Formats: sequence, structure tokens, C-alpha cells
Amino acid sequence: MLNLEHIASFLAVLRTRNFSVAAHERSLSQATVSQHIQKLERVLNTCLIERSHSGCSPTRAGIALLPHAESLMHLNARALNLSRDRAIRIGASSNIGIYLLQPYVKSFLAKTGGQYPVELVIHQNPAIADKLECGEIDVATMEWWDDRPGYIARPWRQEELVVIVAPDHPWAKLPEVPRAMLRDAHFLGGEPGTGTGRLLVHHMAEAMRGVQGGMQLGSTEAVKRWVQAGLGVSIVLSNTVVEECRVGKLCAIPLEGDPICKTLYVIWRATLRHDSLPLRLAKWLLDSNKAAENSRTKAAPQICTAL
Repeated sequence: MLNLEHIASFLAVLRTRNFSVAAHERSLSQATVSQHIQKLERVLNTCLIERSHSGCSPTRAGIALLPHAESLMHLNARALNLSRDRAIRIGASSNIGIYLLQPYVKSFLAKTGGQYPVELVIHQNPAIADKLECGEIDVATMEWWDDRPGYIARPWRQEELVVIVAPDHPWAKLPEVPRAMLRDAHFLGGEPGTGTGRLLVHHMAEAMRGVQGGMQLGSTEAVKRWVQAGLGVSIVLSNTVVEECRVGKLCAIPLEGDPICKTLYVIWRATLRHDSLPLRLAKWLLDSNKAAENSRTKAAPQICTAL
């Protein structure tokens, strides 16, 4: 069984790159910190830290342990603060956290008078799912959900996928992009794990066959910059390029045929109490978007007033 004191010393050594400084930071002797690391390595049966004149650095096993160690300490802090911790932690996939979530959280804070602070964690979809499962976040907003048991997932928003090109691209004047034309395009990929690729294959497998794969750029922001520079085309959520299209830096063009839409989800643990703050926030997100849809507006979500 892992000892949290040993984990804390492990993180302190990696943070300071020095056993002596880590010991001072933890108000322990250097010998005690060394013992902590030795015992942790014995439990895991591997070397975690390499020592050299230039400082301490993690081994491959230490690098693998690092996110789990940080998660354990974070969960420990949350457990110790349960009686006074009133912040709600919401996790969001990158596209949702960067482009879509702000007006909802702003309206929730305004309605509750800031009485219940909201902490936001933005990460890739798979990481958000893992953080929800291990208790690091209370509510997740994601671009997919794999129906794992013990959670409630509700459809939240429908986001249309559009082709984006530079303003001087030959497709920029098209009212829609024929799907067959994608085969001749230099395609740029964004963040892995969003499910966009699987969705495109599901809806247009024949058109996607033979598409020339370009760079995987890691984020929608990077994709937009490279497309703007004329280095390829991409397919993104329509609301992620509103500003660039407004100022003429990019052109967003619908795909030929019926729109391909991605369903975004709000997910929470099934064990949440019906009156818990995280569940109130989850329902606020769902009700707010329903109000926006009913208003038939394409502007920022019109947030409902009932909490």
C-alpha cells in the first residue's frame, strides 16, 4: 500500500530537484526524505529518481508515477477539506472549456452570487473521463462518453462540424464542400481523443477513404493557425471559429448533404445527492442550453433564471 507521506516526499524531490531542499520544504531531515523514497521504491519494486551532480530527475518509472502521485495528493486534500470545501470542480474537454463553457459558468456564478465557487479543469477528453472516475472533478463536459457504469450522461449541445480553409483557398467561395473533394485535400488534425475522426468515418466513410493525412497539431487553436497560413484544411466544431470567420481570417463551409453534428455531454456520478452543488450545476448547464434552444437564437446562450 502506498504511503502518502512517501508520495509527498517523492513530489517534493522532483519539484526541487534536490533532497536537501525537499527536506527543508517538508520540515523533515534529509535522511527521512531519503528513507521515504527508498521505501516507495521498495513497494513499487523500481527506481524512481536518478541522482546526479546537476540535480535529481525522475526515471521512466518516476515519470509514469508522477500524475498518479499528484492525483493522490489532490484527492487527499479534497477529503481533508470536505467539511469546508464548497468549490465545485467541473472538467471540460479543450474545445468546450476554451470556446463554449464561459457564459454558462458566468451566469451560474451571477445567479448564486458567487457563493459557490467553480473551479475549472481543461484537458483532453480521455483525461477528463479519468479525472471524473478518480474523483478529481465533480461534473464533466465532454465531446463523447463511453457509457461506463456508475455515471449519468445527458446530451447537452449539438455542434455542427464545418470545413475550415484560408480566405484565399479555392474552396472559400463554395456554398458547401462536396464530400468527395476531401480526398484531394491536405488534411490537418487537431487534438487527439475528441472522437471527431470516428464521427466523420461513421457518417462519410467512402468520402474519407483516401484523404491525405497531414500533421496532428494537438489542438484546435494550432489547427486554426496552420489553416490560416494556407497549410491545409480541417474539420472543426462550428463554434470554435466564430471569431476568425467574423474578422475574415478563416472561412467555415458546411459539408455537402445533411449536417454532421457532434453531441456534447454533461456527465456526473450517479451517487451524487439530488441536492448536491455539483448536481445543481449539471442541471443548470442542461436547463440553460434548453432555454437557449427554445429562444432560437444563434447568439451566446440565453441562460434561464430558475436554479
